Amino acid sequence: MPVHNADIARAFGEIADLLQIQGANPFRVRAYRNAERVVESYGGDLAELARAGADLTELPGIGEDLAAKIREYAETGHMALLDRLHQELPAAIAELLQIPGLGPKRVKALYHDLEIRNAAELLQAARAGRVRTLQGFGEKTERRIEEAAAVHVGVARRFNLAVAAQYAHALVTHLKTARGVRRVEVAGSFRRWRETVGDLDILVTGKGTDAIARFVGYDEVAQVISRGPTRAAVVLASGLQVDLRVVPEESYGAALHYFTGSKAHNIAIRRLAQSRGLKINEYGVFKGRRRVAGKTEESVCAAVGLPWIPPELREDRGEIEAARAGRLPELVEIGDLRGDLHAHTRATDGHDTLAAMAEAAQTLGRQYLAITEHSRRLTMARGLDARRLARQGAEIDRLNAGFKGFRLLRGIEVDILEDGSLDLPDAALAHLDLVVGAVHSRFDLPRARQTERILRAMDRPHFSILAHPSGRLLDKREAFDVDMEKIVRKARARGCFLELNSQPKRLDLTDTHCRMARDAGVPVAISSDAHSTTDLGNLILGVGQARRGWLAAADVLNSRPLPALLALLAPTMRAKARR
Repeated sequence: MPVHNADIARAFGEIADLLQIQGANPFRVRAYRNAERVVESYGGDLAELARAGADLTELPGIGEDLAAKIREYAETGHMALLDRLHQELPAAIAELLQIPGLGPKRVKALYHDLEIRNAAELLQAARAGRVRTLQGFGEKTERRIEEAAAVHVGVARRFNLAVAAQYAHALVTHLKTARGVRRVEVAGSFRRWRETVGDLDILVTGKGTDAIARFVGYDEVAQVISRGPTRAAVVLASGLQVDLRVVPEESYGAALHYFTGSKAHNIAIRRLAQSRGLKINEYGVFKGRRRVAGKTEESVCAAVGLPWIPPELREDRGEIEAARAGRLPELVEIGDLRGDLHAHTRATDGHDTLAAMAEAAQTLGRQYLAITEHSRRLTMARGLDARRLARQGAEIDRLNAGFKGFRLLRGIEVDILEDGSLDLPDAALAHLDLVVGAVHSRFDLPRARQTERILRAMDRPHFSILAHPSGRLLDKREAFDVDMEKIVRKARARGCFLELNSQPKRLDLTDTHCRMARDAGVPVAISSDAHSTTDLGNLILGVGQARRGWLAAADVLNSRPLPALLALLAPTMRAKARR
C-alpha cells in the first residue's frame, strides 16, 4: 500500500502525544514532534527514498533511530513503537487526542481525573459543567471543548488541504494509467482550495475505460461503499472518502462545474439559467431536451451570460455579480511572488543554515527572503536577544555581499507581549529591514483586550507586518477572539501590513479577512513561515488562500520588486502613513 509523508508524520505526532501522556523524557517527546514537522513539510516522497536506501539522517533532526522508523513504516505501514504504545494506553486516549484543542496534558487530566473515555462522554461532562472543575481549564476552556466535542461527535473528519493533496495526487496518477482514460480531475472543495476537505470528488473522461475497476482496486482502499458502471465511492485507509464519476466528453464541463461547487454558487447559477429558460445539471445545459452547452466550463458560464469564474471564487459571495459587471479580479498566481517575508533558520527553531535557505530561495526564483527568527521570549525556540540578533544581521550582510540579484532581508518575528509591548527594545529593531510581530501566548484574552494588545503593538515605530493574525491552528486551536475590522483599519492608518501565513496548519489570514484587507487597501504578505528549505514551497498554499480572498498581485506585498518593497517597509513611509 502507498505510504505518504502525511501518514509517517501522523505516526510521529501520535507517538509524541502518547509518550507525553506517559511522562516520557521531554527531549524524547520533542524529537518526535520535530520529526513530525520535518516529515510533514518534506517536499519529496520519503517512503520512496527509504525503500531506495537513501540516507534519511541527512534530513534535519532525523537521527538513525528516527530514520529506521521511517524505513519501517515505508516497508510495513506500521511503527512497532506506536503499536506498543497503543497496547499500553487505553483506546480512549487516542480518541480524545483527535479532538481539536485537546493536547496530551489535557487528555491525561480528563481521562484520569474525570474518567472520560470518549468524545460523547466529554461532551456530556462539558455540558454538565464538570470540565471547568479541573485545574487549568476554567469556564471559557470548557465552552471551547464542548464545541469541539460536539463537532467531533456529529461531523465526519476533515483533512487539511496539504494532506488531502498527497492522497489526491497519488490517486490521480494511479487512475491516469487506466485503459481508455483521457482526463482525470479532482473537483469539489479541493479544487476550490478550501483549507480543509471532507472528501474528494474525481472526474474521469474516456472511452471504454477500466477506471472504475482500477479505482476500487487501489491499494489504499479500505472500504468500497458503492460501485457501478460510471460511478463508485470508497474510503481510503486514512479515512478519506473518495467519489469517482466517469463522464462523457460532451458533459465534462458541466460535470466539472457541478461537482466543483460550492452548493450556494451552483444554486445561484441554476437560478440564472432558469431565468433564461434553461436547465443546468451535471450532464449539460439544456433548452428543453436539447443540450446547448456543457462540454467546457466556459460554455456553461457563457450560456447564462457570464465569463468563466475561477473555482476559488465560487462561494456565492458576490462573484456572480462581479462577473456580470466585468469586475472579476485577475487573481494572484505563484509566479507573481518576488520573495518571501517570513522564514527561520537553525539559529532558533529552524533546521537549515542561512546559506542553505538563501540557496533554496534562489532556486525557487525568489529575489529576496526575509530571515525572521523568534525573539527571546520564545525560549522553547531559542529565541534571539538583541546581541544574537545583531550578530545574525552581520552574518546576513556578509552573505549578501556575495549575492547577485538576490538579497536576504534582516528581520525578526518578535513576540507581542500581553500589554502590547514588543519582546525586544526599539533600539534592537531599528536596524532591521522589517519587524514581524506575532502573538504566541495568552490566546484566551477577552476580545477587547486581545484587540487592544495588537493595536498597541502596531503603534511601535518599527512594526511592519502582523504575522498569522488570528493565531489559529487548523484542527488544533481555534482563532483567538479579536476585532479584525479594527486591526485592518489600524494597519491602513499605521502603514503596516497583514500576513497570510502559508503553513498548512495555519493558512491565516482567512479568505474573508483577506478580502477585508483588500477592500481597505491594506497589502497582504503571503509568507511561508519556513522552518526548512522544503517549507519554502508552502507559498503555493498561501496563494490558493489569497485567491479565495479575491487578491490580485497588486494586493500582495511581496509581489513587488525589492526596491518597491523596501520603500514601503521604510520607517519614514510608515511614519508618513501615521500622519
